[in-house]
Amino acid sequence: MSKHKNTELRKAVAELQPYVLKALGFTIVMTFLSLAPIGYMQDVYGPVMNSGSTRTLLMVTLILVIALSISALLGWIRERLMIAASVKFSSIISRRTFEASFAANLSKFPGARLALNDLRTIRNFITSPSMTAMLEAPMGLIFILLVFLIHPVMGLFSLAGVIAVLVIALITENRVRPLTMRAQQYSNASQNFVNDSARNALVVHAMGMQRAIQVRWLSVQNALLTYQAQASEAQSRSSAATKFVVFSKTSLILGAGVFLSLLGVLPPHASAYLIIGKILGAKAVQPMMTLIQSWKIVVTARDSFFRLDEFLEKIPKTSNRMSMPPPVGRLSIENLTVRAPGTKTTVLSNLRFDLEPGRVLAILGSSGAGKSSLARVLLGIWTPTAGNVRLDGVEISGWPKAELGQFLGYLPQDVELFDGTLADNISRFGELDTAELENVLKLVGLDTYVRSLPKGVFTEIGDDGCILSGGQRQRVGLARAIYNSPRLIVLDEPNSSLDDKGEADLNNLILELKNRGTTIVVITHRKSILTTVDQVLFLANGRLKAYGPRDDVLAKLDQPILTKAYDPKGEKLASAGRADS
Repeated sequence: MSKHKNTELRKAVAELQPYVLKALGFTIVMTFLSLAPIGYMQDVYGPVMNSGSTRTLLMVTLILVIALSISALLGWIRERLMIAASVKFSSIISRRTFEASFAANLSKFPGARLALNDLRTIRNFITSPSMTAMLEAPMGLIFILLVFLIHPVMGLFSLAGVIAVLVIALITENRVRPLTMRAQQYSNASQNFVNDSARNALVVHAMGMQRAIQVRWLSVQNALLTYQAQASEAQSRSSAATKFVVFSKTSLILGAGVFLSLLGVLPPHASAYLIIGKILGAKAVQPMMTLIQSWKIVVTARDSFFRLDEFLEKIPKTSNRMSMPPPVGRLSIENLTVRAPGTKTTVLSNLRFDLEPGRVLAILGSSGAGKSSLARVLLGIWTPTAGNVRLDGVEISGWPKAELGQFLGYLPQDVELFDGTLADNISRFGELDTAELENVLKLVGLDTYVRSLPKGVFTEIGDDGCILSGGQRQRVGLARAIYNSPRLIVLDEPNSSLDDKGEADLNNLILELKNRGTTIVVITHRKSILTTVDQVLFLANGRLKAYGPRDDVLAKLDQPILTKAYDPKGEKLASAGRADS
């Protein structure tokens, strides 16, 4: 639970106050209108029966119908108010929650996957019957007061019933909440495990891991079901106890009234008041009974609120920064040190280098040297622990992401595509420039393939581009990276899935981008791409071991190490991690 009283989430809830107050006002009016059937019963068994007047009967019946109609109308308006409150809440906090969740995913911050689920839980609770019961619960005091007006003894029985229900609610809270929290933990673990298994379905199937994966999932699922069953059992016991109290209380109120009549405290003809007292006593605890029956929903919503409140406090809100002019592409790194998000492990230490616009830098090094980590920092995906990454002299984290993104291109090692068309994925789901799309397809060598498709660039590629081969996926990712001519492009193993023709196309593409003045950073293990680069940076264990013009850096590498740096076919750089500048 956040220690701050005026957090973003609490401010968003405070914005709902006008809706809740109006709904509460309608609830009060509806409470009094709900007494109409009681008044009707009193009139029917009193003046109507005594006078035998059909006109009086029609009149009181008409009043009853009008009262019930108004009550129904107010109930509908109250429901619309709570829906409007839910929409208002969503409009205030949804974008902030999405941005925080996205930022948390980038930094591997725990809770990122739960944030949007928590938001949905709170939003749904606002329009749930449990919320309505919470509005109606205070109205029980009105019914208790009316029972006291009939007779204090009957009122005490009614009050005792309400107190008993409240005690049961507290006991239910203490029993259900820890069980619900544990069930939620296992539910999250189960969902994460399912997502991971689905993402690696090919590996699971190919290596016969399905049975082992299933056993692991079932163990988590069984724990989830155990805690859910225990929570449901505790709630069921509380619900049964509440029903016992409610039914006993209404009968005891009636019995107390009869006893008072026998003692002569109430007149013998007060039978109608006895029945009225019984009805009012039942109405006093009805909202509490509804709350206890849905206590798991209440507890889940409350825990979601506190969890989301704390999550948003820990993920700072992105401030509105001043717009910047389009960058030229001058890259400057000073004393850069980086820890992997969510850990204390340093992956890059004290790096310093510059890259002018229109130049191509190759980053070499063994696996685990920090090459991909450096790529993420250059693009502003990861935040430096110390030092600076500047683009055109401006700290890259200082650029508004919505503006900077169009000037950056990125091809990660694992190309991730979205369910949509080729055009959607290449144009980054933005406004489509047909001429630019045709240009990038030609540059990456996809134009012939696209022309063979029935719908061309508007062909649906399926979940994560499932209709594409590995090489085609890499070309689509490359086309997305260079779409609309970014000023800085980072390519992480861009030729890992390309054949000889694909590598030739890639080299031609890099030369074309150089001619346009684009700054390019290429992470590679293959020497074929080195013919297009201007500078080379060699990393080992997160430290800069060599940096400078291509030929000078390669010459600094010891010949025995250089020999080991290439495979026997001379096609691929291996782990030349011992070279020093």
